[in-house]
Amino acid sequence: MVIIESVLGNSGDPEWASRLSAAHLDVLALDQWEAQKNRFRKRTANGTEVAVSLDRGVFLRDGDILMWDAQASTAVVVRLSLREVMVIHLDGLKGLAPEVAMRTCVELGHALGNQHWPALVKEGVVYVPLTVDRKVMASVMETHRFEGIRYEFAPGGDIVPYLAPHESRRLFGGAEGPLHSHAHESFARTEPDTGLAYGVPPVRADADRNTPGRDRR
Repeated sequence: MVIIESVLGNSGDPEWASRLSAAHLDVLALDQWEAQKNRFRKRTANGTEVAVSLDRGVFLRDGDILMWDAQASTAVVVRLSLREVMVIHLDGLKGLAPEVAMRTCVELGHALGNQHWPALVKEGVVYVPLTVDRKVMASVMETHRFEGIRYEFAPGGDIVPYLAPHESRRLFGGAEGPLHSHAHESFARTEPDTGLAYGVPPVRADADRNTPGRDRR
């Protein structure tokens, strides 16, 4: 058994991308429940048993590198299967008249509640896990055209580091219903009638990992 107490890096980091391009990757697959833990035991795809013991508040992200053998050119890499999250930013409401901002918040809450979508509000941001296809959620947002509000879609693994354990459990554990994940796609605003992405430039590989979400409106 191998004890993992820290993360070496991430496959998305430029300094690791070149190393891993020709390396053999041994995947440690985690679901949305396991990703909320910083201490657990599990076997990799090749059968290596690892005991993860990270500091409190530290959680694994998709692509994190747990082991690296330069001589054998092999690495243990995390792969997360978290559902996507719609990230709704409320900071634009600060520039509106108070009565307009309050009305918009009420309308947003009514729209989310009418769809029975679980939501988590934290520091001026509303996180809504995808429980239906992304096109449906984008259509609802575009139909209402909430003033002063912008939204985006992001991989669940990118959101976890910004949440406390109980918030993560609420966000990913409370969402039920059919799920159509598109974690392999670019995360962009979607045209409600066709479901196709608007003309948003793709995210750079070296995008700031401290910013939750991608391709903002």
